[in-house]
Amino acid sequence: MPDHLSKGEIAKDALQSGAEATAGAVGHVATIITGAVKDVATTVGGLATDLFEIRDAARRATREHGED
Repeated sequence: MPDHLSKGEIAKDALQSGAEATAGAVGHVATIITGAVKDVATTVGGLATDLFEIRDAARRATREHGED
């Protein structure tokens, strides 16, 4: 004899499955965003380092040529 589920239990199971799927998707999106923010911060930090090095090299070149 097959089990008979009530309408309430079927609705509860559907709602639970929907909530689980939503939580999984939100978690995945949060992981993607976290990685993207980290990558952007790393790139911007690298650019800043490059700009400081360029500025220092330009200052050294100016001093070597006797112009201030």
